[in-house]
Amino acid sequence: MLYPEIEPYEHGLLDVGDGHRIYWETCGNPDGKPALVVHGGPGTGCSTNLRRYFDPDRYRVVLVDQRGCGRSTPHAGAPVADLSANTTDHLVADFQLLRTRLGIEKWLLFGGSWGCVLGLTYALRHTERVSEMVLMGLATDRFLEIEMLIRGLGAYFPDAFGKFRAGVPEGERDGDLSAAYHRLLMDPDPAVHRKAADGWCAWEDAMLPGVPPHKTFEDPAYRLCFARLVTHYFSNRAFLPDGEILRNLGKLGGIPAVLAQGVLDTSNIVGTPWLLHHAWPGSELVMLDDIGHSTQDAPMQDVLVGATDRFARRA
Repeated sequence: MLYPEIEPYEHGLLDVGDGHRIYWETCGNPDGKPALVVHGGPGTGCSTNLRRYFDPDRYRVVLVDQRGCGRSTPHAGAPVADLSANTTDHLVADFQLLRTRLGIEKWLLFGGSWGCVLGLTYALRHTERVSEMVLMGLATDRFLEIEMLIRGLGAYFPDAFGKFRAGVPEGERDGDLSAAYHRLLMDPDPAVHRKAADGWCAWEDAMLPGVPPHKTFEDPAYRLCFARLVTHYFSNRAFLPDGEILRNLGKLGGIPAVLAQGVLDTSNIVGTPWLLHHAWPGSELVMLDDIGHSTQDAPMQDVLVGATDRFARRA
């Protein structure tokens, strides 16, 4: 069960350079165990529900809207947007700058999906700053995983994939669909980028059967922001070398971790949960029946809250 709703006791906009300011907030106990929430997407921003996975009496929870999304500025959902200073390296550096700003030595990392990729990347580069990790919707930087989401699931959802593929010019339909959509999404003409955003988000919905779209997807600016940032990172293969995370996971052997995954999550098709678990000494993998790529189910929430409760007792 999630903890009750809570409001932040401090928040602000941090100037991270390149014309970007990222929104951050802290909740819970100012003297509690620090934890950083690494949201997914890319481009979803932090929801208020993410505050509720931590005991507010024992945690100092830090939530951040990554560059270009949520309450950070400039917003990638504006009619014209520049994403040149929005890369994985930038996001990792932003976390480090915020950690210093808040006076935190080490923090627990909590994230899922893209947040799993970004959290793992941060942990590999700044291992000494991570106390524990709680991850769900497991993903890494493998090009195979990205290609599965863009094209590989077409055989599972053929009708939706046919519409998705038809959303780009005929000459680009057999190439990199994320790059083709990204070009359309960055077009300054609202008629062009809105249609592309609708097409991309429809495919995202199709890949998550049984998971109702969040109400934020009803906002055209949110859909455009989300689709632009996802295709930006997908078409650039997360700005990471293929398989770098799995090759280096042995470095995290001293960091306790709970890896939670739904049995029906499509990332299981390419073996991501088991590869992560077996490459990470001491990690704990929890597989949950009848659950997909979602944190909305009570069994998944119970595992995640149970993990943060357990880690709260560690010094």
